[in-house]
Amino acid sequence: MSDSTSPVHPNWATLTEDATQPWDTLDSRQLVDGYRVVLEDRVRVKPGVETLYQYRPRGPRAVFILPVTAAGEAVLIRQYRYPLRATVTEVVAGGVERGEALLDAAARELLEEVGGVSQDWVPLPGFYPQPSISGVVFYAALALNVTLGDTQHEDTETIERVVLPLPEAYRMLEAGEIQDGPSGLTLWHARRHLVDRGLL
Repeated sequence: MSDSTSPVHPNWATLTEDATQPWDTLDSRQLVDGYRVVLEDRVRVKPGVETLYQYRPRGPRAVFILPVTAAGEAVLIRQYRYPLRATVTEVVAGGVERGEALLDAAARELLEEVGGVSQDWVPLPGFYPQPSISGVVFYAALALNVTLGDTQHEDTETIERVVLPLPEAYRMLEAGEIQDGPSGLTLWHARRHLVDRGLL
């Protein structure tokens, strides 16, 4: 499946830089190299006002997927997150590799994290998760009629697959039991499509 032949959400094309920039970059230096680059720029906000700004530059992308089985079950994960020192409930998610189409990345992550396969994808609005400090862009999708098989977790992942009725997943969302922000927003955007299809 490639993005040129797969459905995309209309807002995906709008998640780009503005044509004109109100701030002037005076100089820039790289504070952190590697997978998660961090820059520090000296910028002129307006005449006479300059500031230092530390941030992750635009470029990295990730996909977030709510898988739903033909029986109307949500497939979530419970994943240990080291920075939090806590295990949290999330939707399926992962980074988009260089040159990889968005829905190809979504299908790969679906298979790896929950052993899922789907041919019925609904693109959801993309969003910026932390625009004050990061240029990362997240793309969300709903995967319907998912069939489940064996997972393909990486050695560094601590993930449990959780299959539950859709109403229970949304009860958890409304009760504040899904504390991962991108997962909550993915569930929120998916709700209308699930209602329209009589699944919720």
